[in-house]
Amino acid sequence: MNDFLKDIPGQQRVKNILSKYNPNSSIPHALLFVGPDGIGKENVAIGFAQSINSVAVNDGNKEKILNQTKSLSEPYVKYIIALPRGKNETDSDGPTDKLSADDIELLQGELEKKINNPYHKINFPGANTIKINSIRSIKKFLSREYEDVGYRFIIISSAHLMNEAAQNALLKNLEEPPKGVVFILVTPFPERLRETIVSRCWKVNFDPLSKEELTEVLTNYYDVDIVTIKSVVPFADGSVTNALKLIDLDINNLSEKTISILRYSFGRKFHSAFEEFNLLLGDKNTENVQVILKMIITWLNDLQKHKNGIDQYFFAEHKETLEKFSSRFPDVELKDIVFKLDQLSSSLKNNINLNLLIANIIFELSALPSSKSTKS
Repeated sequence: MNDFLKDIPGQQRVKNILSKYNPNSSIPHALLFVGPDGIGKENVAIGFAQSINSVAVNDGNKEKILNQTKSLSEPYVKYIIALPRGKNETDSDGPTDKLSADDIELLQGELEKKINNPYHKINFPGANTIKINSIRSIKKFLSREYEDVGYRFIIISSAHLMNEAAQNALLKNLEEPPKGVVFILVTPFPERLRETIVSRCWKVNFDPLSKEELTEVLTNYYDVDIVTIKSVVPFADGSVTNALKLIDLDINNLSEKTISILRYSFGRKFHSAFEEFNLLLGDKNTENVQVILKMIITWLNDLQKHKNGIDQYFFAEHKETLEKFSSRFPDVELKDIVFKLDQLSSSLKNNINLNLLIANIIFELSALPSSKSTKS
């Protein structure tokens, strides 16, 4: 079997597991790929499909089938994504029947980007749901018979975006899966799927990319200079998606603003700290708040390194700030505030009021200079 998985960056544990399957053994009819966005789940799904068909197909069409599998082309792969509803669209229409010409052109462009770059996250305005007619189109896909196909794969991207009706429709396909068809559901949020769907899938947990693997992806698939890559990788949590967001936000500006927020907060200049936060957030995007919190926690980790005599900082250009704070407040206890900030970051999942959250962050930081170590 040609191992199309071997050249995919990262996910070695997952690749080792999937490489054990081949058409001569029992291949699960439904797989659930779980893990954060931007770590290569769909890349692995495509590589797995190619690896299986490299054995399942024995005739002269093998190269064509493998290439079209990589290109997400039917009848070898059905690739399902969230789509906007077209004008006067009903559930009986095809998933793209009522889309405008501009929408069709945008969709084709996004799919082309995905084919050329498996880490590309499709951006389609108004596409917040996987429609029931997209799931119903699976029936038509399965009704066609092709002797040279080998295995056919149905890849559902961001499967958690299926509404209730779509999930019910999918469940019927999963209950009686046709021979030679493999469903691959991809999602960072398996808890949003019906338990009856999850229970019918073989769950595969994916890992964040290492710093080296993330650097490799950003270097090979994106036009990003190495200096910028080194700046964003420590904050990206092993995700290409996160790294690109950081680049878009301007990591250097984030660093400078983080220092300003810290200085105002430590000086109890609450209004200035709040204003700086708001200027940085812009549209109050919760993901941006998480980024700023991560930057603040990184500065605190740099402070702990300085206290321990470790001269390796992310905020190396602001070493003087670390030295001044450590000199003025040599006995501050950092463990508690890092824990509290981490809790505040977790509260973002509960749709907390962002103004209240920002106020809490500033308050916790303002109390740090007066905190004392409990060590004897």
